[in-house]
Amino acid sequence: MIETFETKKSLRPWLSTLVAIVALIIGVFYASWWLARPPADFPLNAAITIPRGLSASAIADLMKEHGAVRSAAYLYVTLIMSHDPQSVQAGTYVFDTPLNVKQVADKITTSGATDNLKALTLPEGYTVREYARLANTALPEFDSETFLAIALKDEGYLFPDTYYLPEDFTAEELHELLKNTFEQKISGLQEAIDAKGWPLTDVLILASLLEREANTEESMKMVSGILQQRLELNMALQADASIEYVLGKPLGELTPEDLEIDTPYNTYLYRGLPPTPIGNPGLAAIRAVLEPTSSDYLFYITDSEGNFYYAETFDEHRANIAKYLR
Repeated sequence: MIETFETKKSLRPWLSTLVAIVALIIGVFYASWWLARPPADFPLNAAITIPRGLSASAIADLMKEHGAVRSAAYLYVTLIMSHDPQSVQAGTYVFDTPLNVKQVADKITTSGATDNLKALTLPEGYTVREYARLANTALPEFDSETFLAIALKDEGYLFPDTYYLPEDFTAEELHELLKNTFEQKISGLQEAIDAKGWPLTDVLILASLLEREANTEESMKMVSGILQQRLELNMALQADASIEYVLGKPLGELTPEDLEIDTPYNTYLYRGLPPTPIGNPGLAAIRAVLEPTSSDYLFYITDSEGNFYYAETFDEHRANIAKYLR
C-alpha cells in the first residue's frame, strides 16, 4: 500500500505538467484560430492604400489600423512564414468580403491591388431610386434600370456608405454588395433587435422615417421615442416623410392637399407604420429605434434652420407652430 501511494504521489507532478502542456497547446490553437479570423468590423469596400517602400511590419500595422486583421503581429508572422515580404504589392486594396489573415496576406502579395477606383457615396436615408441615379453618375457603364429591377424589393436593406468600385461594376454586383454589407453591419445589432421584440422590417421602417424626420443622433432618439409612444397609444404617426416618399417631393414642398392623398404611406390617414421602409437607414437611425429617448412629448416640429421643438399636448404643439413656423 505504501509503495502504491508513493508511486501515485510521484506521478502527480508529471500529470500536472501533462495537463498544463495540453491546456497550453489548446490555448495556443484557440488563440491562433481566433487571431486568424476576420474581425467583426472587417472594412468591406473601404479603400486601403499600401504606399511604396513600407516594411512588412509597417504594412501589418497599417492593415491592423484599418481593421483588416485582428493582430498586426499575426499578419507579420504570416507574411514572414508563408510569403516573401518583398512581394507585397503597393497600391489600393478593396475587400468585398471578409478575409482571414492568410487570405489578406495572399491578396496583398499578389495582384490584388485595384487602382483607378470610383468613389460611390450612398447617403443614409436615400431611396433605391436615388442610389440608382448616383451609381449611374459615378459609374459610366452602370445599368440603373437593371439595378432598379432587382433592388426595389430590398428598400431599407441596402447599406449606405462610400464604396470604392471599378468602373465596370455591374448592377447585379452593386445590389449584392449593398445587401451583404447590410447583413454584416446589422449582425452587430442582432442582440438588441431580438431584445426589442420587433420584426427587423418594422425596425427598418421606423429607422427610415427617422432618417427623414430628424437630423442628428440626439433628435433621432427623441423623435423615435415620440413615434413609438404614438404607436403604443394607437395615434397616427403624422410623419410627412412617408408622403414625401410616395410623391417624390421634398418635405418643404408638401402642401395641405398632399397630406390627404389616399395611400397606405399616408401616416395621417392610416395608423401604424407605413408598409415598407421609405429609404435605406444607417446605423445611427437603427440604433435610435432600439434606444429611443423616453419623454412625455407626443408632438414635434422642425424650423427652417433644423431646430426641433417638442410638445406634450396639441395646444402646445399649435403654439410651437405659430411661434417657429410662421
